[in-house]
Amino acid sequence: MANALRIGIAGLGTVGASLARILTNRHNKLAKICGRPIEIVAVSARNPDKDRGVDLSGARFFSDPVEMARDADIDVFVELMGGEGDPALGSVRTALERGCHAVTANKALLARHGVELAGIAEEHGVLLNFEAAVAGGIPVIKAMRESLTGNSISRVFGILNGTCNYILTEMERAGLSFDDCLKEAQRLGYAEADPTFDVEGNDTAHKLALLTSIAFGTQIAADDIYLEGISNISIEDIRAADDLGFRIKLLGVAQRTDSGIEQRVHPTMVPKNSVIAQVDGVTNAVAIDADVLGELMMSGPGAGGDATASAVMGDIADIAKSRPGHQHGPVLGRPAVHLDPYVRARMRSHEGGYFIRLTVEDKTGVFASLAKHMSDNGISLESIVQRPTKNGNGDKKTVILVTHATMEASVRQAVESISSDGYLVDKPQVIRIERPES
Repeated sequence: MANALRIGIAGLGTVGASLARILTNRHNKLAKICGRPIEIVAVSARNPDKDRGVDLSGARFFSDPVEMARDADIDVFVELMGGEGDPALGSVRTALERGCHAVTANKALLARHGVELAGIAEEHGVLLNFEAAVAGGIPVIKAMRESLTGNSISRVFGILNGTCNYILTEMERAGLSFDDCLKEAQRLGYAEADPTFDVEGNDTAHKLALLTSIAFGTQIAADDIYLEGISNISIEDIRAADDLGFRIKLLGVAQRTDSGIEQRVHPTMVPKNSVIAQVDGVTNAVAIDADVLGELMMSGPGAGGDATASAVMGDIADIAKSRPGHQHGPVLGRPAVHLDPYVRARMRSHEGGYFIRLTVEDKTGVFASLAKHMSDNGISLESIVQRPTKNGNGDKKTVILVTHATMEASVRQAVESISSDGYLVDKPQVIRIERPES
């Protein structure tokens, strides 16, 4: 049997501890599968004495992960600390520059510095694996980098954040407000004490930026994503969507157009009978539209220590199975030096239309005014529905507008014009409608 693959783990939180348990408890099985033992020889964590449910006494401890990356006698540096800057950036960069493979679950790091780190890895002939950085345990990176090489991808989209999907699912299932569902998600450990990064869409955006780069062969462009979270989704929106035959999901969408690449993250109404609408709870799903294969959808656990550790373990196993002198594939699907510049697509008509919810004063002429503002901005309406307000106040009415395909700028201009008329009594809500083929 070949020499052991020596692992250094930086970060022993939920994911790091779960990974350490897998490597320890399944040591013999992994050695048979990979053709060589995998040994944890170094670790770095804030608290060396914390009980993590696994014996790490045989590993050398480092308080500084950069020092571990530089000085530890390891073959693979596993970064599970998080954060787009140091120490994660410095330690991964140091490991790659000394010719050490790296594995990370850090989407923020890669969204900001992925092209640079990919270039360093390829220059030094080592691997930088990051399956766990996108969609948890779903092997979407491997599928896109390897299995779909012969395909041209036109669109990739999906549910990429389990926290948001859980909240939206529970709002519909239990009829509770966003705030109540968020508190429950925090109690269950699905949401952080400060959930802003998740619920405002940043986490989804980082994952989408990585998928976009691999799908379309472009440089990572995390700053060129239209971004909107779910904190403004109300129970009224959930109920209206249900009545219209839709569910609300936070989607990340990237697609190729004639003028460039479009990237967006926002709450979306999808038909109840679509596959993506059936993805509930903390589950993630990624759909890929390709010219040869057609549409591929993968779903599975998108968060949690075990799901993420499973993906990290898969990345380590790939390295263990490789042999010295083997030519490694490019980190982002094509060599970093050959990634195309990212070109942001021009705004175009959104085929799915828009859902617009307005709470207005109940007085003569309001409906006529709404219709005129829509017409003045070239917006054709599929339906207009009046609903009672949630408190039964007879002086207010909720009006639901569903548009045909139109430009987002037109919708925003129409809503702004309506707001200036002075009969709105609450902030208007605008949600895109997507109509996936399946």
